[in-house]
Amino acid sequence: MHTTRLIFSEILHRKLNFLLATLSVATAVGCVVAQLSLLHRHDLATEKIVAEKEAETRAKMAKLEDDYRKITLRMGFNILILPKDQNLGDLYADDFASKMMPEEYATRLARSRVATINHIVPSLQQKVRWEEMGRSILLMGIRGEVYVQSAGQKPLINPVSPGSIVLGYELHQSLKFSVGDKIKLMGREFTVSKLNPARGNKDDITAWINLPEAQEMLGKQGLINGILALDCTCDTLDRVGLIRTEIERILPDTQIIEFQSQALARAEARHRAGEEAQAEIDSEIQNRAKLRQTREAFAAILIPLVILGAAIWIAMLALGNVRDRRSEIGILRALGLRTGQILFLFLGRVLIAGFLGGCAGFVAGILTTEPLMISYQLRFLPLAIIAAPLLAALASWLPAIWAAQQDPAKILVTE
Repeated sequence: MHTTRLIFSEILHRKLNFLLATLSVATAVGCVVAQLSLLHRHDLATEKIVAEKEAETRAKMAKLEDDYRKITLRMGFNILILPKDQNLGDLYADDFASKMMPEEYATRLARSRVATINHIVPSLQQKVRWEEMGRSILLMGIRGEVYVQSAGQKPLINPVSPGSIVLGYELHQSLKFSVGDKIKLMGREFTVSKLNPARGNKDDITAWINLPEAQEMLGKQGLINGILALDCTCDTLDRVGLIRTEIERILPDTQIIEFQSQALARAEARHRAGEEAQAEIDSEIQNRAKLRQTREAFAAILIPLVILGAAIWIAMLALGNVRDRRSEIGILRALGLRTGQILFLFLGRVLIAGFLGGCAGFVAGILTTEPLMISYQLRFLPLAIIAAPLLAALASWLPAIWAAQQDPAKILVTE
């Protein structure tokens, strides 16, 4: 009698036993596929959430950075470009630079579209005697910004129209000037166009007028003694060094100083938005990582228990099957079936149960999670068609060995 035919006859004769074995394998495989798929779906969801969070925080960060930029712009310029031969001691003592450079330097710098600075404004500043009012002031001649990196950016300082004057806080407060008043300065008449609020520095005793008028009044036609600028966002710690390298390449006979407190405040504000946004993303990643660890811990306990339970159940079914078929085993041995054939008879049955149960469990695991992840779940197919039958055969190995080693004479005499 052919052994394969005996296997299928046995399956048809003991349907419930075969069905229970198949079901136990399907349960184990389905559980493994479902748990691993859920972990993968969690990873995909995490990637999606983090990507959405990054997009959201990038937008929020851009908004915060723009808000901080607007706030810190009120601090004014923090870079001053001076003639190279200007003594800084004299600058700090006199509150203005005594050395001059061509006004064309500012235009040349603007045309180069230097990347490290923004809001370039040429200026001419000097301490003068305001004879009409009997006091000394700082006179500042300015023109409009000759360079702004983005067309959408507003200028830090507006140009002063010819014939107009802007007064610092201490000047207009002490002299009781109002907007629209006509005043004389160094023999020339001006109209007060703006009164600046208190700034707590030398700006409070400064009067701003149109640059060409200041050059003419001071006898410095075509000359300036400073270029005001604002440093741009820069990731390097040595901002000043980077600016200096770029400026000196364009204007080799100049020097650069930075108003440190303003630069630091601006840099801190600039980076705070990025830090806050990154903190939100890191928090989301940590929360998702903790959730995955919990699911991994659950899967690490559940999967081995399910596999062990399925193996024990298959072994018990196989053992019960051997006991129920002792007389049949004796007859088959008496008819000439060898030990290997008896062993194959019992193991072949569970191999088929393992294969069918593995396929069924694989399909069930897919359907209970997310069929759209089929490309990922296909990697578990070998688990279903190879590992599951081997697990079933391993669980049935001892009962099958016991069946194959039965002595037909003892079985038949006993029965």
